[in-house]
Amino acid sequence: MNKKVGIIYGSDTGMTEEITHNIVDEWSVSDIEVIEVTNVSHSDFERFDFLILGLSTWYDGDLQSDWESYFDEFKTIDFSNKTIALFGLGDQYGYGEYFIDGVGMLAEVIIANGGNIIGKWPTKDYDYTESKAEIIGENLFYGLAIDEDNEPELTQGRLKEWLGQLENEALLN
Repeated sequence: MNKKVGIIYGSDTGMTEEITHNIVDEWSVSDIEVIEVTNVSHSDFERFDFLILGLSTWYDGDLQSDWESYFDEFKTIDFSNKTIALFGLGDQYGYGEYFIDGVGMLAEVIIANGGNIIGKWPTKDYDYTESKAEIIGENLFYGLAIDEDNEPELTQGRLKEWLGQLENEALLN
């Protein structure tokens, strides 16, 4: 299948941007367009068949600042017939009660607006208290959880496994 793939991300410290570039470098899908959420328009969401959205969670469960600024507009997007994958950065020890909450906040809107989320990720290897990104009763997050603060050595392996999962689930190969 020849799907148009877009990655839309927001990054305050540069870590989410770095992970975004790792996705582009590591993935076998060659034609990926990357857009910072500060530069995204409503029509950008319509142009892609498959979207990857990335963000970090800040403080006590807040969206990354650029996503926070765009969130009201984001809630108006029709995700019908769209396949979406999410990845989030968080600190499972310092902010364990808000671990990757941003992923859950975006997922809630995507589902409510008709989108199909793939790339759900197991919760079992994380030590957190609570997360809006957790799918209750399924032991899964709505997307890939990355903890660069405490487990940076696991990021590359998790990313490669997740990208393989996305290729299979989205039939991009």
